[in-house]
Amino acid sequence: MPSPRRTLPALVALGLTVALTGCGGSDENGRDGASTTPSTSSGSTSPSPGSPSPSGSGSGSPSGSASPSRTVPAGAPSDVVTGLDVPWAIAFLPSGDALVTLRDEGEVLRVSPTGRRTSVGTVPGVDSGGEGGLLGVAVSPTFAQDSTVHLYLTAAGDNRVVRTTLGAGGFGPMTPVLTGIPKARNHNGGRIAWGPDGFLYVATGDAAQPDRAQDRRNLGGKILRVTADGKPAPGNPVAGNPMWSMGHRNVQGLAWGGDGTMFASEFGQNTWDELNVITPGANYGWPEVEGIEQRQGFVAPIAQWSTDDSSPSGIAVGADGAVYMAALRGESLWKVPVSGVKRTGNPVRLLENRFGRLRDAVSAPDGTLWVLSSNTFRGDPRPGDDRVLRVPVG
Repeated sequence: MPSPRRTLPALVALGLTVALTGCGGSDENGRDGASTTPSTSSGSTSPSPGSPSPSGSGSGSPSGSASPSRTVPAGAPSDVVTGLDVPWAIAFLPSGDALVTLRDEGEVLRVSPTGRRTSVGTVPGVDSGGEGGLLGVAVSPTFAQDSTVHLYLTAAGDNRVVRTTLGAGGFGPMTPVLTGIPKARNHNGGRIAWGPDGFLYVATGDAAQPDRAQDRRNLGGKILRVTADGKPAPGNPVAGNPMWSMGHRNVQGLAWGGDGTMFASEFGQNTWDELNVITPGANYGWPEVEGIEQRQGFVAPIAQWSTDDSSPSGIAVGADGAVYMAALRGESLWKVPVSGVKRTGNPVRLLENRFGRLRDAVSAPDGTLWVLSSNTFRGDPRPGDDRVLRVPVG
C-alpha cells in the first residue's frame, strides 16, 4: 500500500549537527537493526576511517591527504527535482533522463536534467514495509535496441528482480527473472547495476539472519552476477551458481572504476561500515569479522567508518576517478580517493548536514553526480524533501 505523504517539520538550520542516539546495528539510523553481533578476535582493533589499512588489505598510503574528519565544500549543489516521497535509486537512460524509484509507493518516475518529472507507472506486487519495497533500478546497456529495464523489489514472499520494457506508454509486462532472495524488515539489499562485462550484478542482504552470508546455497548476504534473464552468468566462481562474492551483511552500493575495479559499500553492525573492492569468489567476512581486521580466508575493506559517520548506501565513481558514497546516518557524501584496487588517501567528508540523509549517488552524463536525499523516511524532512541534487565533482 502506498504510504501517506510525510508532514514537513520546521526548517532546520543547515549548519546544525544532529546527535543521533539509539542502539547500534541498524542500516538506517540505529532503531531497526538486527540484534546479532559479529564475532571478532579478542582485543583486536581497527584503524580510524582515514588510517591506512593493515598490510595486505588493499589500501595505499594516505600520507599527506586530507584528514578524514575534515569537511570540505563540494561544488555548488543544485536541485534537479524536489518533493519526492521515499526515493531510493537512480538510473540514467540513453536520452539523459533518469529513472527514479519511489520505495513505498512502488512508482517509477522519469526525471529530465531540467527537472521535468513524469510518472512511468506503478510496479505491481510491491510489498513495502520496514526497509523493503521498490528498491533498485538498472537500465540495460543495450536499451537502444531492447528497451529493457530491471527492477529489484520486495514482494509478498521474497525479494526479487523483474524484467520489463519501457516504451512511450510506460512499462510493459513485468517478468520475474530472479526470485527467492530472502526478505525481512531489514537488510534487503536492493542495489542492481550492469557491470562493464555486460552482466547484471545484484546486491542482497542477509535479511537479518547472518548465517545466510556464509551459506553458498543461499541468495542472502551476497553479490550475485546474472544474465538479463536472471540465470547464473558464465564464468561465475561456482558454475551454475549466481554468487559472485559472499560474506556480506547488507550491500546497497555497486560501482566500477574506469579500469574495471568493482567497489561495494556495506552496512556494518555496531562498529564499522565498509567500502570493499570486490573480486570473484571472495569472502568478505560477515558475520565473523567487521571492518578492517586481518583474518585468514576473509577480505578486508579498503576503507571503514564508524556507523555514526556513515550508514552507506549508493556509491558512484566520479569523473575524477574517486569513489563517492552516500551516507544515511552520517548525512554526508564521502569521497574516497582510489587508484585501481588501492585507496590512495583519506576519505573526505562532503555536504555534511547540508541535505540530511543521502541514499544514492550516480554519475550523470554531464560528469556531475546526481545525489538522492532520504529524509522522508527516518529523517527530518526539510521544505522540498526529498530531492535529487546535481553535485559537481572534481
